[in-house]
Amino acid sequence: MKVEGVRMVIGILLLAGMLCIGFWNPLKEWAHIPTSISVFKGESVTLKAPKLLTVDPTHGDSTLHIQDAESIAAMSAGTEEVVFKAVGGFPVKSTTVDVLPEQKVIAGGQSIGVKLNTKGVLVVGHHLIKTNTGEVSPGETAGIEVGDMITKINGVSIEKMSQVTQVVQQAGEKNQDLNIELKRNQHPLNTTLQPIKASGEQSYRMGLFIRDSAAGVGTMTFYDPQSKKFGALGHVISDSDTHKPIAVHDGEVLRSSVTSIEKGSHGDPGEKLASFSKNREILGQINKNSSFGIFGTLNKADLKNDIMDKELPIALSNQIKEGPAKILTVVSGEKVEEFDIEIVNAIQQKQPATKGLVLKVTDPKLLEATGGIVQGMSGSPIIQDGKLVGAVTHVFVNDPTSGYGCHIGWMLEEAGVTNELKQAKAS
Repeated sequence: MKVEGVRMVIGILLLAGMLCIGFWNPLKEWAHIPTSISVFKGESVTLKAPKLLTVDPTHGDSTLHIQDAESIAAMSAGTEEVVFKAVGGFPVKSTTVDVLPEQKVIAGGQSIGVKLNTKGVLVVGHHLIKTNTGEVSPGETAGIEVGDMITKINGVSIEKMSQVTQVVQQAGEKNQDLNIELKRNQHPLNTTLQPIKASGEQSYRMGLFIRDSAAGVGTMTFYDPQSKKFGALGHVISDSDTHKPIAVHDGEVLRSSVTSIEKGSHGDPGEKLASFSKNREILGQINKNSSFGIFGTLNKADLKNDIMDKELPIALSNQIKEGPAKILTVVSGEKVEEFDIEIVNAIQQKQPATKGLVLKVTDPKLLEATGGIVQGMSGSPIIQDGKLVGAVTHVFVNDPTSGYGCHIGWMLEEAGVTNELKQAKAS
């Protein structure tokens, strides 16, 4: 009896082991079924499910028509829960499919000039003032650091450098301290500062180098013809001295013309040299400078690139594939041209991140003109299979033919375009 009992236990264990081995791969596949996924109306998405699972079909007025456990076709905007069942009909996992209204924008590619005005005045350095008792920087003594943003002096909001000069002179003549309100890494701080005169001079100083604006060039990525909202650059604009993001009060984008290009090489990314167009046409207003670029509203919704001036559908990160693509950019004057690239790697992102695509320039003409990706090319729209998928953002310093791009979805969110899309869906 004992022998038979042992044999029975061994048999059960062997059977259990065989069942575990047989179900191991399907269970691994089951674990990779996503819990949620987004897709645009009319698009399709594949959910890979093991054969031991079945899926509940939907019919009639449902937002989705489930063809089988492998394929889901989006029919109209809405949300549908797809339930996977094990053999025997027990629910084991579900996927929420969020079907967004179809979204289209117009791709850019134009060279633009950027002028930003800061929220306050930015401290970019200290300087020593010669006095009868030695050299001193009142600003440094007061604990003001490079990168600080001075927002108020004596309770008065500061927007331009000219305001600072006047307030400092008045306080110095009255031998009064300045009450300084500033922001350091977005945290408010307060300090006091006593302006002083340099020997032999009549003007009072703080011992600080300050700046209230910044300018540069880049590339327009997209705009929405309905709302006139635009996005450009694909990365944050940082101050050249402090290397910190500029807090924008307001700004302008202007039409610009590429005058020459310093080609990129190993260790040197190169750059576009451009100037504002002769008529200094203001294309629009900037209201945001974020990690995904600059955003605002165009004055007119008629900015053309003469290549792709019709609205293009956009691609979600799970719809982008490795392989050939194109970018739109300017290498001479104001003419937008189309160049071949390859998407080497496309990373599906659930949280905002700037480096979602790895790119390589393959177009001989662009390689000859620029050496690859250069500064000023940031924001160049990336097109794949007739869809806008992202924007060029960074170059690999040790390989100027390659670089990073960001997914277009994050830029649309920053621009506020997808907020309207969500409202349309909710209504």
